[in-house]
Amino acid sequence: MTYDSALRQVGEFGTYQRRVYVLLCLPIITSAMQVMVTVFILGVPQHRCSISENDTYKIQGTGHETMINRSVPPSALSLSSPYSQCDLYSYHSDNQSSIEDSSFMRKCSKWVYDKTDFLSTFVTEIDLVCHKKSYVTHTVMSFMAGFMVGAFVSGIVADAFGRKKGLLLSLALHIIPNIVVTFVSDLLTFMCLRFLSGASVGGLLAVSFTMIMELVGPSYRMMSGIALEFFWAFGAVVLALLAYLIREWRYLNLAVSVPALLFIPYICIIPESSRWLLTKGREKEAEDILRHAARVNNRKLPEKLFDYNEKFENDRCIPVWQLCVTPKLLFRSVIIFFNWMVVSMLFFGLSLNVGNLGGDIYVNFLLTSLAEVVGYSIPLVALKCLGRKPVYVSALLVGGVACILTIFPVLYGDASVQWSVVGLSVIGKIGASTAFATIYLFSAELFPTVVRNSAMGVSSLCARIGGMISPYIAVINEVIGGDLGVAMPLVVFGLFAFVSGLLALALPETKGRHLPESIKDSIQYTNQTIIVEPNEEIEASQPLTRDLMTAPDGVVTIKDKK
Repeated sequence: MTYDSALRQVGEFGTYQRRVYVLLCLPIITSAMQVMVTVFILGVPQHRCSISENDTYKIQGTGHETMINRSVPPSALSLSSPYSQCDLYSYHSDNQSSIEDSSFMRKCSKWVYDKTDFLSTFVTEIDLVCHKKSYVTHTVMSFMAGFMVGAFVSGIVADAFGRKKGLLLSLALHIIPNIVVTFVSDLLTFMCLRFLSGASVGGLLAVSFTMIMELVGPSYRMMSGIALEFFWAFGAVVLALLAYLIREWRYLNLAVSVPALLFIPYICIIPESSRWLLTKGREKEAEDILRHAARVNNRKLPEKLFDYNEKFENDRCIPVWQLCVTPKLLFRSVIIFFNWMVVSMLFFGLSLNVGNLGGDIYVNFLLTSLAEVVGYSIPLVALKCLGRKPVYVSALLVGGVACILTIFPVLYGDASVQWSVVGLSVIGKIGASTAFATIYLFSAELFPTVVRNSAMGVSSLCARIGGMISPYIAVINEVIGGDLGVAMPLVVFGLFAFVSGLLALALPETKGRHLPESIKDSIQYTNQTIIVEPNEEIEASQPLTRDLMTAPDGVVTIKDKK
């Protein structure tokens, strides 16, 4: 009996699978919070140079305002702040009147911050502004770099030593560094701990997804993979509420980190993947787990599940560079890898950009998080009805166009149309979420079996690169300034998404098609290879092929138009 056949006997998504599925999905909630909490703990509020020891950003009266006007030059770039954020007027020793000329300005070393949105952030605590502002982006990038390294290392650990050990290693990194970072006050330590935090998230997502795919039966893998995304969206919504209630960065970080302590019992309650045990020749242990699952699911299994005299082996695999053997396959692979990079860039970039949209950052973040719920819901219905390609391409094109259109209300509108910028950004996030949920399935079905695992690993690497690039695009407004600077991050994200969507039009549809097994199958992949369900009526407009004529475990009725 094959492993998938055994799962059908056990129950593809019975009570046992549902329990373990929920347990594996719970860390995704805290993972989402750790990724998105960057928006708040590294938030950069409005600020200006301090003019006295007891100065405050909020103007205390006419005298205070006069002192600020005499000491701080007007802002040259920021439209949201009337004062320069980094400069003070310089004075002659014999003339206390300010001279409004750039040659008579000096850089300041102390700042005061607006406390409307944040009472404190790590940025305000150690003054990561002006000449140090690039460190904020580097810190976000270090988290994304950890994300990439964590996915890679946890995959090696999970393959060599067991899925459970890979999961527990990721959970350890998810608990300890995230709590410890609450108590640090220097930049280097903060960056290192956030790197480890990113590694934990990358590991948890990779290992949890693998364990879920090996836990449930074939009929439920697509739905369970997409439903996993809702736990991520739920974590983002919870973070929006916590951030609104807790404005001190240390307390907020503790609030999103301490719940991970609840995962410590996973050491005892999460079972090892029975599929991994089979690949390592540990059939007895795998069978014990499957029989326990069958008892919980009220199913009966035959006395003998597997032939212990025959070693259970993985599918024959070949190096990933075999995807470059023909121009056609190389072109298709490059498109897929580029799409992974862009989708990740768009998804994380739009979340990091909420502070630049104007209005209330907490409302913007909540709307963006709710947009993920909508975006993840679309594939559940549309993938079966419309197919992978139409859903994926439409999501990218609509999301990309929405982001590009934000340039018009920003450049030609006023404060009364600010809502349209937020609305278009939310539409972009819906498109990004739909594309993210779809590309996992779409790309996995396009790669041939012999290289699928390696190719998906390269795809994940490209996605992490996109995530590392996204924070730098989100801060373009600091370089350009003005209304154009506000619009540019969204325009750049939109252009990438639109181009990526157009390129994806060159990919073949995979709905209802046999998965390519070999490189040759992938090269010859056409839209005429159709999988037919038992007792399903189809109309054949092409000469009937062997694939079309046969269906496992059933009889097919053919209606030939000819």
